[in-house]
This record gives sequence, structure tokens and C-alpha cells, in this order.
Amino acid sequence: MPTPRKAQISLSDTPYYHCVSRCVRRAFLCGKDKLTGQSYEHRRGWVEQRLLFLGKIFAIDICAYAVMSNHTHLVLHVNKEQALSWTTTEIIQRWHRLHKGTLLTHRYINTHDRSHMSTCELNAVEEIASVYRQRLYDISWFMRLLNEFIARRANKEDGCTGRFWEGRFKSQALLDEGSLAACMAYVDLNPVRSNISATPENSQHTSIKKRITAARLNLQPQTLFPMSDNSDGGKDNQLPFRYADYIKLVSVTADEMASEKSGVIDEMASFYEGFGLNQAQFQWLVAGVETQFASKISIDLCKRKWRSQKMQRTG
Repeated sequence: MPTPRKAQISLSDTPYYHCVSRCVRRAFLCGKDKLTGQSYEHRRGWVEQRLLFLGKIFAIDICAYAVMSNHTHLVLHVNKEQALSWTTTEIIQRWHRLHKGTLLTHRYINTHDRSHMSTCELNAVEEIASVYRQRLYDISWFMRLLNEFIARRANKEDGCTGRFWEGRFKSQALLDEGSLAACMAYVDLNPVRSNISATPENSQHTSIKKRITAARLNLQPQTLFPMSDNSDGGKDNQLPFRYADYIKLVSVTADEMASEKSGVIDEMASFYEGFGLNQAQFQWLVAGVETQFASKISIDLCKRKWRSQKMQRTG
């Protein structure tokens, strides 16, 4: 039986989650259908555009993403404190960019109409805004408004109806900095691992391409959750590792994958040793994000699984 969504998403444990959505039909999300010859490559742009649009509205930051041929990978950061800091007007204006709202919410954001609203009506608006506020830091609502939008658009293009995605998106809680870094690298390197792209910087519709392109201009993408630019590490509104270190990590991990030799990633030893892992363990963690872990990933869990598998191999 699948783990209930409320058990998979627990902000008291971590604000970071890896989410995966997969198509249920043979018709691709993107890419080219070998049987019909029809290309769906343009749909990658649909997903990326919608994803980045939602990131501007929700109190959910986009850490990493990759749009593949029949599935999408996201690493998200839930910023509940940000949602709680928004005024009622801000909440309603954000929600109106996604849905029509109600007659009362539209009257409320018009300052003239608001001045003529009764106390009962104003209280009703506050109750509605409270519901909207919770939705705006809810990963399930984020994924719903991403996937439903793409499904409707794809079904219209395909001239059909019915389910486009699997019933539920998969969610993995990233419980510490090491699992977060490994999962982000796993997501960013999906096109390289699948032989779709030769290098991370050439991986279309991925967060790593955006980060590398911006880094060449000494910038960070405004649409992605930022990283620290100094040695002090991340702040509350940043990822907990340095920008240059992460880009280097992805680059040398890609080189290691391409060369099929161990040791290429040695120059990043201080990075993954900071998480309490050696080189082989960190590489194993990056490669096994989906295959070795279910609903949560942590360094402690990685070490236990690593030791167990090592004992089985040495028998």
C-alpha cells in the first residue's frame, strides 16, 4: 500500500523534497515517438515554463529540475514562513493568478469595494485566504497545478481524454544536506545519465543548464533557489552549500560517469567528506537516489544500506 501523502510530506522533518511524475500513456511527455515519428519535444518547454511560473507564485522554491521524455524530476524547498508573512491581499492576488477566486475575494482586493464590505464579509474573506495560504506552501497543490495544466494541454494536442500521468507523484524527503546535494546532482545529471546530453551545460530544460549559464556571468538564476556565494555556507533563504562547489560537483560527477573510471571526483573530497561520506559512498548515493531509497533519504540511511550491501558482497 502506498505511503499516505501526509506521511511523505512533513515540514517538521525537512522542507526539502524530491518529486517525480511519470506518464501513464505510451504517448510521450516529450521526445519523439519511434512508432509514429511524431515529436513531442516542444512539450519540454511547456513543463519548464509552467514550473518556473508556479515557483513565482507559491512559497515553494525550485532547487533542481529535469524534464525527461516521459517523466519530470523536481527538488523543491517549502518556505512556510514566507507564506505566513504574506498579507491577505498578497495571498489573494497570488491565488487569482491561478484560479478565478470568489466574488468576495475580488471585492476585497479592490480597495473601494473593500471599504463597503461588512464585518461578516471581511471575516469570510480571511477564512478563504487562510485556505489559499495553506495551499500556497503545499507541495501536493504545487504538483497538482503543474501536472493538471500539462495533462490538459497534452490531451488537447493529442485529441484524446483520460489520464496522462500516473495517479500520484512520487515524493522523497531529503533529511539532511548530504542527501539534498546528492539528490540535486542526481536530478541535474539525468539527461547525461540517459545519454540525452553529453554534458550538464548542454542539458536542455534542466536547472543545471540555467545555473551554469548564469555562473558564467557571475550571476545566479532568479527563478531558482539560490546558493551561497561565500565560504560561510547557506543562509535561511539559500541552499546550504556554495554555488561554485555545487557546479563543480555536478561537472566532475558527469566526467566520472562519462569516463567510467573511479577517482575523477577526488577533487571534491572535502565537499562530500563534510557530510561524513567517502568518495565511493557519495557516488553510490547519487546513483541510487531512486533505486535504493523509498520515501526518505538521509546520510545515516545511506551508510546503513552501504554497509549492508558491502557485507552481502563480501559474504
